[in-house]
Amino acid sequence: MKKIFVIAALLAGITAMAQTPKNAEYVYTEASDLNLIGKILSDTPNPYHRVDTCKYKGFTSGENDQVRSSAGLAVLFRTNSTSITVKADYGYYNTGTNTMGIALRGFDLYIKKDGEWIYAASKAGNPGSDKEIVLIKDMDDSMKECMLYLPMYSEMYSVKIGVENTASIESLESPFRHRIGIFGSSYTQGISISRPGMSYPMQFMRHTGLQILSLGCSGNCKMQPYFADVLADADVDALIFDAFSNPNAEMIKERLFPFIEKVQAAHPDIPLIFMQTIYRESRNFSLSSDRNEQAKMDMAASLMKEAVKKYDNVYFVIPNTGKDARESSVDGTHPSDMGYMAWARSIEKPILKILKKYGIR
Repeated sequence: MKKIFVIAALLAGITAMAQTPKNAEYVYTEASDLNLIGKILSDTPNPYHRVDTCKYKGFTSGENDQVRSSAGLAVLFRTNSTSITVKADYGYYNTGTNTMGIALRGFDLYIKKDGEWIYAASKAGNPGSDKEIVLIKDMDDSMKECMLYLPMYSEMYSVKIGVENTASIESLESPFRHRIGIFGSSYTQGISISRPGMSYPMQFMRHTGLQILSLGCSGNCKMQPYFADVLADADVDALIFDAFSNPNAEMIKERLFPFIEKVQAAHPDIPLIFMQTIYRESRNFSLSSDRNEQAKMDMAASLMKEAVKKYDNVYFVIPNTGKDARESSVDGTHPSDMGYMAWARSIEKPILKILKKYGIR
């Protein structure tokens, strides 16, 4: 009986040591002073913008908001703090209805365990607020490797990461290899995901270890020349395109080949991997939706059959959102996390096979 009491006391002591103090005080570090990954262009005055909209012209007002959002950006750091907090200063603040608020304007924390990135916590803040967001507490005080995804569809002026004033925080070297750019629609940006780390590019990145640089722009990936200008200037080893989800059939016919030629002129030796758009569940009973969606899928398939013969280093892959796609749709257009997970897995093998030809592993 005495041994039982001793063991119980020891366990209680360990538990107490792991708990975050009730009145913990935090010190804050600007996230951009740590290791900010996922940026397709590095030279933006605001480090959380994906594109410098003063340098690149032609974007509509809505597109300006999108390319200034922090979709696909993540911060890598190490800390032995038992709790992690965030203070956020927002610019544009999205309040859409078909996507979780945590994804649109919140933060998504992963911590590495046994060599794998494991979900740890996710929460959202309030517009214009510099109020402390406690992401997680009562962890042990070992040194932890952390990855914090930034909001998927809001503009950040500042992101400060807080750790206890008795703990340390430092930049973590990125374990992700190469620089793979991806330009796409709301699917690529992540509409209807539950939290920022669940878009299919971010799931692909965690599963393969390849760094994905996202330029997803909801509703606005239509192979515009000014987006081609951005991609031409990007320092990338490969480019992936979700290019056929937003434009209609006639726009695809008009723009595809000039778009390929403009991007390829800047990147003649890297793979340009185009993906077919996915089946939208809104087609199931709407005759007009079915007709329009099939027309653009047919146009994309026809032109890409020609493009892979006409141009060197151009490829076409077919994604899918899994056998349960009809149950995973959120709004008739966008999949849930489950559908995006299936999408990420469906493109993994064909894309890795293509990248291997270019020494990208």
